[in-house]
Amino acid sequence: MKSTFKFLVTLAFIITIILGQHLKDVEIEVKVNDLLHQMTFAEKVGQMTQFSGTNKRYEQMIREGKIGSLLNVIGAEENNRLQKIAVEESRLGIPLVIGLDVIHGYRTIFPIPLAASASWDTVLIRKAAEIAAKEAASAGIHWTFAPMVDIARDARWGRIAEGAGEDPFLGSAMARAQVLGFQGKSLADPLTLLACGKHFVAYGGAEGGRDYNTVDISERTLREIYLPLFKAAVDAGVGTLMSAFNEIGGVPASANQFTLQTILKGEWGFDGFVVSDWNSIGELVAHGIAKDRLEAGVKGLTAGVDMDMEGRCYTIDMEALVADGTLSEELINDAVRRILRIKFKLGLFEHPYIDESIQKELILHQDHIQTALELARESIVLLKNKRDILPLNRKELNTIALIGPLADDKDAPLGTWRCQGKQEDVVTVYEGLKNKLGDEVKIIYAKGCDVKNNSRTEFNKAIKVVRKADIVVMVMGESADMSGEAASRADLSLPGVQAELLNAIAETNKPVVLVLMNGRPLTLSNVESKVTAIVEAWHLGIQHGNAVADVLVGDYNPSGKLTATFPRSVGQIPIYYNHKNSGRPNNPSDKFTSKYIDLPSSPLYPFGYGLSYTKFKYSDIKVLNNRLLSSDELVVSVNVKNVGKRDGDEVVQLYIRDMVGSVTRPVKELKGFQRVALEAGEQKTVQFRVPVQELRFYDSDMKYTVEPGDFSVMIGGNSVEGLTANFKVISLK
Repeated sequence: MKSTFKFLVTLAFIITIILGQHLKDVEIEVKVNDLLHQMTFAEKVGQMTQFSGTNKRYEQMIREGKIGSLLNVIGAEENNRLQKIAVEESRLGIPLVIGLDVIHGYRTIFPIPLAASASWDTVLIRKAAEIAAKEAASAGIHWTFAPMVDIARDARWGRIAEGAGEDPFLGSAMARAQVLGFQGKSLADPLTLLACGKHFVAYGGAEGGRDYNTVDISERTLREIYLPLFKAAVDAGVGTLMSAFNEIGGVPASANQFTLQTILKGEWGFDGFVVSDWNSIGELVAHGIAKDRLEAGVKGLTAGVDMDMEGRCYTIDMEALVADGTLSEELINDAVRRILRIKFKLGLFEHPYIDESIQKELILHQDHIQTALELARESIVLLKNKRDILPLNRKELNTIALIGPLADDKDAPLGTWRCQGKQEDVVTVYEGLKNKLGDEVKIIYAKGCDVKNNSRTEFNKAIKVVRKADIVVMVMGESADMSGEAASRADLSLPGVQAELLNAIAETNKPVVLVLMNGRPLTLSNVESKVTAIVEAWHLGIQHGNAVADVLVGDYNPSGKLTATFPRSVGQIPIYYNHKNSGRPNNPSDKFTSKYIDLPSSPLYPFGYGLSYTKFKYSDIKVLNNRLLSSDELVVSVNVKNVGKRDGDEVVQLYIRDMVGSVTRPVKELKGFQRVALEAGEQKTVQFRVPVQELRFYDSDMKYTVEPGDFSVMIGGNSVEGLTANFKVISLK
């Protein structure tokens, strides 16, 4: 009886919350509609207009209700000043929503998103987003243009740095974590940010990896690979999405009614608003589907883009089109209704100003810096460790030669889109090692060369330093501006003469540890054999040097795993683990099968790959029920044992293959992962529960379904190695 009463009380509490939220939503809709009825046409279009920065002209437009949003205006005092104009000097007092690209931190800069995804730690990634939101919100920012949830299968594309790599399952988990982190429990909380899933959609599929380029993919690929991350963001409650620059099969994304209206607002029921990317509506003219900005604006609006970022395409000229029946005013009303709805949810009407005193308390708070260090350490991937040269043995080392253009660089660790990050906050690798080793081990530094130019004038100095050392640590890779937007590369090897310097130093026969700093997978085939160890350190943010030092000396055991495949050569791109089989799968003994004649088809380092200072053994994979209905849940377990001498974390990964389908299926698909901490000698049983509905795909009739048949499940430490078991889906009823 007591348990029944407790259940009823709990149920009543849940119903109260649901009804309370429903009543709040209804109240917001009433307020939105009331305000909408009071608005002139020019004021409506104003809400749909976003400009960057501010000036006297923009301030007057705000007074006239002709601007609804600004971006790139920073600082609590300045944003409060502009907000006061909107709230107290415009006719209707509609507040501004102010946006900024807070991608991986505001002032406390965390690892770039690709690096952070290598942690496979959604809890820590969510925490980092929460911190970024607090810092940015304290500076008067309401809205971030993040997370970027584009799938990237081509490392030439510079914006691979901004996302979670190549996999839709992992990417969806990261999308959820970031949306929940930015937006918190309530958008009305003044220290949260409105999130924006971008770029809708398939931007990462650009031909040749060239930014802004054409995308041409099937609807099946669109729905199975590129859309799931956006759906995860929408399901997590993301308030806005950003329409992309690219076209999809002849229709630009910012004029694509199928993706924006049919799928996003129709099938998914998205009730937030869509903002264009910077002038992506205006670029419809360059795409060749609009003759001028007015026609571009009509096409963008008709497709479902609610706010025009810096395109100046949604203007009062549209009023004449509405008057003559060419354009429905309901399209404009729907866009404005969506924007106002978000402004009410943000609490901007009730609390338009931010407390200017809290910024000093939050920016670079010690807890924030500690989280940046934790995420940076977890993001590092150990790619090679021949003869277990790492971690460095402090007791046996006298001198370390620290070589490379990025060894004492304070800019590169900030990476692309560093928001308000400052070089003065950055710990370099040189500083990190000095902090860690003190006078215990002598560190001799020589730059050796630059990242971009081809000067070899400092080679000899570096080689002389190396000859005095017991071991060489070389810090090489890309400068911060070599990845990110408009930073596509055709050659993914080490830029400049870095590889030449590395080869020259390798000839000294001193053991070489290569520490990479980069925003994308690189092709390392020309240097991989010359070094003893490779540490993939990416661009890790302000705590870069301390995190790298912790890993190099063994105070932290690396646990990162790749979320983007490292090719042997650019010629293999696009390359990704969840590919399809051809009718002639690779067979080394048969020439007439799918392969290269001058290079192995396999990657240099596969998806999910990463070493540790200990070793993990997998055993005894078990499927609890190997005959499943579509409504069932696959339960599978495996034993994982730390068979080494150090404590460590292992990212246990589960992959599934549908053996026969009505359409071709990938050779494997990630469907689960867990970070597991194991002490030396410890064994744990890791269990996964995968709903059979997770196995759905688009069949030959484009129906999203699970087909009965045979499946295999693989569990291991990467996408190539693991234990396999089988199960069967026996019915769809």
